[in-house]
Amino acid sequence: MTTLYGLKNCDTCRKARKWLDRFGVEHAFVDYRDEPRTPETLVEWKDALGGWDAMINKSSTTWRNLPEQRKAPGSDAEWKLLLREYPQLVRRPVVVTDDGVISQGFSDNGFKKRFGV
Repeated sequence: MTTLYGLKNCDTCRKARKWLDRFGVEHAFVDYRDEPRTPETLVEWKDALGGWDAMINKSSTTWRNLPEQRKAPGSDAEWKLLLREYPQLVRRPVVVTDDGVISQGFSDNGFKKRFGV
């Protein structure tokens, strides 16, 4: 089973879900604004994806509108607080498969490679 974490109104998440449906990949979708992830899950994602900076969509309006002091969290605790307050900052979708592999983002070729299609 594959779980897609994202936002239900995100175009990229919709594209990823349609792709999974089209290729018959069984999956669940979790809107992490409605069902916030635990701080431990956020740290797990961070470790798998290459750090907090790699996890964040810094081209988003939300990021650009943050006060400068919020854009440079100095600890895991500050990052977790920021992402609990602004879950939309996480680059979407986060894809987790039963084998424990965590990836981020969507592209047709990337998903073909990931799911062996």
